[in-house]
Amino acid sequence: MLWIILTAAAAPLQVARNALQRGLVGDAGPWGATLVRFLFGLPFALIIFAVVALATPDADPRFSWRFAAAVSAGAAGQVAATAALLVAMRRSGFAVATFMQQSSLPLAALMGVLVGDHLSAHAWIGVAATTAGLAVLSWPKAGADKGAAQGALFGLASGLAFGVTLNAYRQAGVALDPAHPLFAATASVCVAQTLQSIGLLIFLGSTRPQALRAVFASWRQSLGAGFFGAAASACWFAALAMAPAGAVRAVGVIEAPIAAAAGRRLFKEKLSVRQMLGGAATAAGVIMTALG
Repeated sequence: MLWIILTAAAAPLQVARNALQRGLVGDAGPWGATLVRFLFGLPFALIIFAVVALATPDADPRFSWRFAAAVSAGAAGQVAATAALLVAMRRSGFAVATFMQQSSLPLAALMGVLVGDHLSAHAWIGVAATTAGLAVLSWPKAGADKGAAQGALFGLASGLAFGVTLNAYRQAGVALDPAHPLFAATASVCVAQTLQSIGLLIFLGSTRPQALRAVFASWRQSLGAGFFGAAASACWFAALAMAPAGAVRAVGVIEAPIAAAAGRRLFKEKLSVRQMLGGAATAAGVIMTALG
């Protein structure tokens, strides 16, 4: 049952990382806050990989163009997904954006069909339930401003980009070392975070130097976001090494109610009855898709 404990621990760590990143958006902007996740999380990710590598002496990584293409696509998708999620949190609320991010699993499942994966009847029902829940969540309130509607679109865009990322990282791991999935996953993440950090540093340094200054001026908060992100990833990867991915992802849905509680506590956000029902349908759909 250790994988359940690890998955349950990953959820609040991930919520904490998102909360710290959201707090940086005001000064650093969405791209600066996105950089925080990768740059300040990279040292911790490297430490985690070093531990995994020492525990996997028979690993045989094979670098190829297929791996390079997949890890680059995953890195770009994750950057876009993180930036979109942070914008969605600012405009639609912390909890609503987190619920909408859950669309990444059903969307990834649908994309997987294009590359030969098979979905069971339960998974298709889960995709349908998630779609219905997301429609309810994204439906604008009467009198709502355009910002809330735009936030919903950014939330869906985040889920779509995370779906691309999930499939890309999966292909990268298979290309690198299919016999050692935990080693391949942590190695791929380190490569991706290095690319993401370099790319965002160059982009922000040439276009938004004030965002870079804001990131490093808030180094304590940035370091905290990096640590929580790396710790969450360590828990996710360890759980995935012990149990099927679908089961782990299903338990991971507990992130949504934790995010709702955090949004109410930290950002004084309150969900409507309609949003709670939409969030419940989305979570149920994700669980069915994962287990299917």
